Amino acid sequence: MKELLFEIGIEEVPARFLPQAIQNLKNLISQRFAENAIPFGEISVFATPRRLALIAKDLPENQPDRTKEVFGPPEKAAFDKDGNPTKALAGFAKGLGLKPDQLIVKEKNSGRYMAAVVEEKGSPLKALFPGLLLEVILSLPFPKSMRWGNGNIRFVRPVRWITAIFDSEALHIELDGTKSGNITRGHRFLSPGAFQLKDAGSYEKVLQSSFVVVDQEKRRKTILEDLERLAATVGGKPVIDEALLNTVVYLVEYPVGMLCEFPSEYLELPEELLITVMQDHQKYFAIKNDKDRLINHFTVISNTLKENYFVVKAGSERVIRARFEDARFYYHDDRKRRLESRVEDLKKVAFHERLGSIYDKLMRMEGIVSYIAGETCPEALEAAKRAALLSKSDLVTGVVREFPELQGIMGRYYAINDGESREVAEAILEQYLPRHMGDALPSTKIGACLSLADRMDNIAAFFHLGLAPTGSEDPFALRRQAIAVSQILIEGGYELALDKLTEKALAALGQDKNAELKSQILKFFESRLPQIFEARGFESDISDSVMSMALRAPLKDIVDRRKAIKRFKQTPGYNDFLLAIKRVKNILPAEVEKLPNVDTGLFREAAEKEFFEKITAIKMLGRFISEHLYEEALNELSNLTGTVNGFFEAVLVMDKDESIKRNRLALLNGLWALAAGVCDFSKLSEI
Repeated sequence: MKELLFEIGIEEVPARFLPQAIQNLKNLISQRFAENAIPFGEISVFATPRRLALIAKDLPENQPDRTKEVFGPPEKAAFDKDGNPTKALAGFAKGLGLKPDQLIVKEKNSGRYMAAVVEEKGSPLKALFPGLLLEVILSLPFPKSMRWGNGNIRFVRPVRWITAIFDSEALHIELDGTKSGNITRGHRFLSPGAFQLKDAGSYEKVLQSSFVVVDQEKRRKTILEDLERLAATVGGKPVIDEALLNTVVYLVEYPVGMLCEFPSEYLELPEELLITVMQDHQKYFAIKNDKDRLINHFTVISNTLKENYFVVKAGSERVIRARFEDARFYYHDDRKRRLESRVEDLKKVAFHERLGSIYDKLMRMEGIVSYIAGETCPEALEAAKRAALLSKSDLVTGVVREFPELQGIMGRYYAINDGESREVAEAILEQYLPRHMGDALPSTKIGACLSLADRMDNIAAFFHLGLAPTGSEDPFALRRQAIAVSQILIEGGYELALDKLTEKALAALGQDKNAELKSQILKFFESRLPQIFEARGFESDISDSVMSMALRAPLKDIVDRRKAIKRFKQTPGYNDFLLAIKRVKNILPAEVEKLPNVDTGLFREAAEKEFFEKITAIKMLGRFISEHLYEEALNELSNLTGTVNGFFEAVLVMDKDESIKRNRLALLNGLWALAAGVCDFSKLSEI
């Protein structure tokens, strides 16, 4: 068995492109192998800023021989009335190098066709691979691509070399003047020369000696070990941000960690500000002590030798001091003005060209917040309105203009500096929670009010403009915001229904009479709810059974119903009751609203009277439902199983007398209406 090495040498590629690029490379080569019936073993893919590569193992020398069926004309068109081959059959056979009598009849798509079993001799892989690999290069997708020189080829960055070796033999590929061979290149600065490879197996070793750690997982391991080791020397632990770590892994070919420091006077600045400067703007790793407080050291992952330590250290420390000095200037300057004084400035900051300014958005949010707080925490209504008024003021501060990712965070610091209440300050921060899937939710009621108001305004406003998400396009992240709204409502246990929230958000836009727009928004939420319920462990049938209520009842209530239904499904009488109540549903007409009220004077059977009395007697059911006592409601309903079965055994519902038939259907509909107050039992499954 043989190995294939394939490497595309390129100019530096943005780190964010590389993880997906190597996955695409692996998928493409696997697909091409499968299409050409080439058996293969493990495929390893690698990426550094200057190369994409793969090694495929356990490959045969030749493509396996194959047989395939080739279909020709239908049998009835293959022979004339005398049984002689027609021109269609003769032409088909000639094209395959066969005689008509060598063909067979085979069935296909319920018809009979002339066919041949053709043997295909497998080609040597060294002859097959050049075209296949060139196809892979040209098929690799990237977020952005470019042309260079006078060529017409588009790729993520200019291709500078191609390495292609099948076992120990170089393959010949040409891409826009660049020819492949068994040559690779080392680190751009530490070992810039070309190096010859004997075979695929020597690839990693040769590059390692040329200061390139080609395996990204080995680079990751080295980086993490350096971060932990260097932080420990100053009694700390590194602040590991996964996004930063992933970026740095694909920024370097030869990672070497170096410990640096900055003047401790900068620790007076907010930790989030310092970490953002180090992490997001300089790609440095901050360090905290055992009390989870930032210390005046940081780690740089360089792409050079340890011998260059002092040069890297001095340069990094000089840069970070300058960045911190800028941050300190903005921070102290910002605190000279109160957040309240900046509200007017928001009139000059556009929210959207068709929706006015951020100030206009604040006015809408204040109305929505007033409703939400009035329903959930009326004692904090004034604080919630105050938080809404100040919520966006930090957008016009120096720090947030320089570091937009700190919006909300800096607002909290500035609110505390202004003497605002702690609950208002926390709400300004929490309005942006959750920022992403899995992020923390607001921990305070006012923070939740503000977060809900902000997101509901966004959803309503952009739907109003006709900018709802379509397909994979969601430029305003409305799907994510809808999920966040639902999560906050569920986890916070708020007695708020999505339809009422939507009404208030539309009212703030002056669209409270727009029934069609409200319907669009509610359908949008409804399409997200299955995903949310699934994430909370909802069984699919239970999810379906409560979905019709999920828009008009508090989502916490929906979760409570699900818990009760799940427990009810474990009771011995569940299946019997489900069969009985589904039998009721199945016999009802589609337009039940047209049924008359039950007329006891039309009863002809004792079972009708008994059924009516039993339904009328369960007066507690309505109270159980209104008080959210769903287990009790389900138990009350399940006691009617025998009554329902007895009714169907004794009574012919579809009587020839139309008035009696409709009266009996109305009687059954009365039970179904009661049961539907808990859930739609027709959607539940037996166990």
